[in-house]
Parts: sequence; C-alpha cells; structure tokens
Amino acid sequence: MGRLFLIRHAQASFLEQNYDKLSALGETQALRLGQHWAQQKIVFDGVCSGPRVRHKETAKIVGVAYRDAGIPFPEPVVIPEFDEYQAEAVLKQGLPGLVESNSKIRELHRQYQNSTNPEQRLANFEKMFEMLITKWVDGEVVLPAVESWAEFCARADRGLSKWMSASGRGQQLAIFGSAGLIGVAMARALHLSPQDTLRTTWMIRNSSFSEFLFSNINDRFTLSTFNSFPHLDDVSLLTYR
Repeated sequence: MGRLFLIRHAQASFLEQNYDKLSALGETQALRLGQHWAQQKIVFDGVCSGPRVRHKETAKIVGVAYRDAGIPFPEPVVIPEFDEYQAEAVLKQGLPGLVESNSKIRELHRQYQNSTNPEQRLANFEKMFEMLITKWVDGEVVLPAVESWAEFCARADRGLSKWMSASGRGQQLAIFGSAGLIGVAMARALHLSPQDTLRTTWMIRNSSFSEFLFSNINDRFTLSTFNSFPHLDDVSLLTYR
C-alpha cells in the first residue's frame, strides 16, 4: 500500500488585497509542520503542490525544515490539476445578484461592509461566503464563465489518479493544496455527496494534513486520518482562514 498525505496550505493573507501569499502566522505553521515530520523521520518519495503561491510557499518552508534537519525532501512538482476551485470568481460574479435577490445575504453583506471589529468582519464574511458557495454547488447560482463545482471535482480527481498511478509500489507521497482538493479526496474515499464534500472543506485547518492509503493494483483508496495537526500545539496557531 502507498501512503498519500494531503496538506492544506498554511494561513494565507485572508481579506487582504493579495490573498495568495502566506501570512507571518502561516509561515510559522508551515515551519512547525516540517519540523514535526522531520522529527518523526517521515520521508517522502514524491512531493507536489498546486500552482497557487500559498501552496508552493507551504511546501517550500516544509522542505527548508527538512533540510535543516539533514533529511532529504524531494523538489516539489507543480501540478495544475491541484489548483483550488475559483472561489474568487464565484464571489465576484455571483455575489451581486444574490445581494439583490436574497435578503439574508443582503443583510450579511451590509454587516460585513459596516464592520469595524476585525473578528466580526471575518465572521460576517464567512457566513456570506458559505451561503454563496453552497448555492453555487447546488446549482442555484450558475456562472457560465466559471469552472463549476462538478468540473472542479472531476479535474482534481483526475489529478489524484495521475499522481498516484505514476508512483511506485508502496511509495509515500505528499500533495500541498487547498481545502477543496482535500474534500475531493474525502469524497473519493467515502463516496460523499457534493454538499457533504463541501461541508468537509469548512472543517479543514490551515497546515493540517490528511492521510490516505492507496493501491494502484486494485484501485483502492482509503482514508486513514483526517485534518490532523499535532504540530499546532498552541491555540494561537489554529486557523481556518
């Protein structure tokens, strides 16, 4: 059996002008992950990442921790299929119509815009965003110019198949990506519905990892651990966004 680790990127710069970069806290989370794995002497035969900066930076920092410990860490390969779903485009193109037609989202949007407390602003945004994404996954919000949820899941699943099929027997692999990719892997292992897949993604902490067992011989793909974060041993290091 092979072992596949899926790692959600460390905290990015949420609600800043450029989201796609790690925050200072995110850099610490990624370093802690690398140090933890190096101490456990977990060695990978192959490492890849999605194409976003937050994916590649997380993998890079983990690799630095390995090298500092004198343990080899493969050069990460960037795989386009592991890009996240187009949340920014869904938000930009889907939100204006819902603000006009949906009173709950309109009120959340008003509260979000008027928030002066950062924690309340974040909470209002998350509620608004989750309602929008849920309606998009359900097909209530249709955006022809944006990759659909079904298309994203199919694309990410193809990437998983390609990455695993290219590995040797019993190899240990790592993929650095976003919560959506991990949700797709969970759906593959547990046969989840689209909505259950989406709900799974809301639970995944920054820089956490989920482990799957796989076999190319009998097409087996089994969940071993989900959303693990033993390296985040202080509550101040725990984030979802």
